[in-house]
Amino acid sequence: MVDVLSQNEIDALLAALSSGEMDAEELKKEETQRKIRSYDFKRAVRFSKDHIRSLTRIHENFARYLTTYFSAQLRTFVQINVVQVEQLPYDEFIRSIPKMTILNIFEAEPLEGRMVLEVHPNVAYAMVDRLLGGTGTAPSKINSLTEIETIIMERIFSRAFESLQEAWKTVVDISPRMEGLETNPQFMQIVSPNETIALISLSTKIGDTSGMINLCIPHVVIEPVMPKLSVHHWFVSQKKSRAPEEVEALQARVSKANLPIVAELGESKLTIREFLGLTVGDVISLDKPINEGLSIRVGDRLKYRGSPGTLKDRVAVQIDEILSEGVEELDE
Repeated sequence: MVDVLSQNEIDALLAALSSGEMDAEELKKEETQRKIRSYDFKRAVRFSKDHIRSLTRIHENFARYLTTYFSAQLRTFVQINVVQVEQLPYDEFIRSIPKMTILNIFEAEPLEGRMVLEVHPNVAYAMVDRLLGGTGTAPSKINSLTEIETIIMERIFSRAFESLQEAWKTVVDISPRMEGLETNPQFMQIVSPNETIALISLSTKIGDTSGMINLCIPHVVIEPVMPKLSVHHWFVSQKKSRAPEEVEALQARVSKANLPIVAELGESKLTIREFLGLTVGDVISLDKPINEGLSIRVGDRLKYRGSPGTLKDRVAVQIDEILSEGVEELDE
């Protein structure tokens, strides 16, 4: 972003130039000098700020879907929020997570490659404890998973990937499929150590237990869909026309909607005294002659003109005229 000088700064600069404190030629030389910026090849920048913003938006939706899913499954208070989206080498991610943690390795066709959903043991054990009838507290000492705990975690996190599919639907239709569950990061090598990954960190609170859920997405996996993560693509995709099947489903639902249809014989104005004095046999004079058609309204819009009658011993109205859309009844 270009720095914009305030009026005071501009006045001070002009005063320094006019007094000789600063030399205009030296300023020009400084501007023409080549600006050098250090670059760490071990931390290659593969995701632009635009990509990071798009990933943040996608996974904010993912966090909301996860919150709803886990709240329904665990029947307790669950809150999940995106804390940070950053890019770093895969090796740095492995070194930053606990030696004993829950690593859900999965694929998401049509994307090629594997991704990881890392769940802090506090969060994972709180979920298992809640599902087995407990209060949702994590144990003070975390040991290796039993076979029953492994099966429970695989089931609950396999279904959690449906939320990821829903969140990514605006970019690409993916079909996440869980490959396996690991507990030791050293046994998990999905990409080379120097490969750049996008790390989405989600703060998670289940009852009184809190921890982190980290989603690791290697750059090589989502590289084919990177152009779709630009702001331009988001605006264009929002203007896309609906698919034919969506239009048909929408039309089917609209066609079943109920609309009130009212045939008005006419209007009449009465005073409160006259209204309170009405008895059986009284005649109310309307404002329309008998040879003028009835006003037929759909909702609050005047749509047709018609004539009163009967059909199979029931009161009916015959439509005589279809009025132009948007026509308003004139006051007489």
